[in-house]
Amino acid sequence: MSYYFGMIAAVPTANKQKYINHLKEAWGLIGKYGATRMIETWGVDVPSGKVNDLLGAVEAKDDETVVFSWTEWPDKATADAGWEQMRNDPAMAAMGDMPFDGSRMIFGGFQPVWEAGQPSGAPYYQGFALAAPEKNKAAYAKMAGDAWSMFEGYGALGTVEGWGVDVPHGKKTDFYRATLAEEGEAPIFSWIAWPDRATCDAAAKSMEADMEGQEFPEMPFDGKRMMWGGFETIFDSKDA
Repeated sequence: MSYYFGMIAAVPTANKQKYINHLKEAWGLIGKYGATRMIETWGVDVPSGKVNDLLGAVEAKDDETVVFSWTEWPDKATADAGWEQMRNDPAMAAMGDMPFDGSRMIFGGFQPVWEAGQPSGAPYYQGFALAAPEKNKAAYAKMAGDAWSMFEGYGALGTVEGWGVDVPHGKKTDFYRATLAEEGEAPIFSWIAWPDRATCDAAAKSMEADMEGQEFPEMPFDGKRMMWGGFETIFDSKDA
């Protein structure tokens, strides 16, 4: 089963090119140890939320941009072995300092409970982070499948719903704090791929119009704590 290392961070906006250069160097190492693809996206439509949001998740400052990224591995065992080998590779130390504050980065390992279409290789993505009760895992997967038929009809290219299976607690920030996860809940990292931002924005308006006057269906998680944003691709290892 595919396995994803998901990461959200805040990068100084002025460091965008430095960050891209860092990604190219990092992929040379990560790809060497078994990863199959790495995609990095740059926030262009990341709203503030009433309860929580992606900006607060990484304590983003006014001069910083939220990035949303994932590395795909064949399975968790390959990922675990790869990360362990990288720690002992001199090339890791030689990479130098990261062009952002890594102490505010949130990350973890996720296995898909639902994936469809072509979820990688798009120029634009909607990225999501939330928490759902462990007992609702099957219900969440069913909801994701039902939702995909709608998103696909509006022009979405693909989607992945990643369920947290190896998500560490951090000293300053982490997925649990960001999603306000409660006891017995798992963090979820997911995205929808779109051909462009215009298609995504048009879909959102159409869905809102279609739902007008209808009762919103019951969700297997607390939607008020779901965070999301729109992101443009700045690095895809397939093109590196």
